[in-house]
Amino acid sequence: MTMLTATVPATVPAVPFVSTHVSTQTSIVWNWNTVADAIGYKWNTTDDYASAIEMGTATTKSESGLTCATNYTRFVWAYNGCGYSTSLSVAQPTLACWICGDPFTKNHLASDGVAPVDKTVTYGTATNIPGELTKCWITRNLGAAQQATEVSDATEASAGWYFQFNCKQGYQYTTSRTPSTTWNATNDNLSATWEAAKDPCTIELGSGWRIPTNTEWTNVDAGGSWTNWNGPYGSALKLHVAGYLYLSDGSLGYRGSTGYYWSSTQYDATLGWFLSFDSGNSNMYSSYKAYGFSARCLRDY
Repeated sequence: MTMLTATVPATVPAVPFVSTHVSTQTSIVWNWNTVADAIGYKWNTTDDYASAIEMGTATTKSESGLTCATNYTRFVWAYNGCGYSTSLSVAQPTLACWICGDPFTKNHLASDGVAPVDKTVTYGTATNIPGELTKCWITRNLGAAQQATEVSDATEASAGWYFQFNCKQGYQYTTSRTPSTTWNATNDNLSATWEAAKDPCTIELGSGWRIPTNTEWTNVDAGGSWTNWNGPYGSALKLHVAGYLYLSDGSLGYRGSTGYYWSSTQYDATLGWFLSFDSGNSNMYSSYKAYGFSARCLRDY
């Protein structure tokens, strides 16, 4: 009778071949190619096979929680029944750290309950704004496809989205409002400040981003000596007159003539503080929380 036996490699496998790695600012996906006679691979942050992580037949390893602009070296081994290869040393840097002044891109999805439509937006950023020198701001309205081309720019592309006080749902207005759900014409929200769980800046742009407080808007208005719309638009923020959505029915008003920007601070249970400016004035006011005003985001920097 003929005995059947498994084929056993005669030697340990060769060193794995390096492949192309993929970096972000805080992560690296390490990749390597297969080698003949290997039945599996191990990966480690140090050149020590005994403590290496078992990868099975996988030839990729994702590593997160890394530091931006930092070089990393990792080690990979191939193995079989005869033993294991010499380690493959792989090196890769994470991407450069983001700094305020650099643009960043966000993919907004309507499914998150904030964005009214799916949209990819690249936001510019600016810091050293008079009155609030240590803050980082986006230089277009949240949800705006483009930065305003002039202070009286009345296009939807520059306007971005509108929000009621302490509500995360944004609204787009082209020839009608999206979403076209029933408008909340009272919105007497009792929260003294805009809650982080409902802050569209935090949800859409990430941790640290938020709607400015009343004090921050007041400081910027005073620090820039804004007396009309030339001040807000002439600043690095490029604030323009995007108008608002009426409290009664959510229809559009004053786009191209007046700017309304929510703060995160209420005046009382019915009213919230906001920055407003037009051709003859720039100041802080309070108004009913049911209005839909623009959102301009900032973060501590």
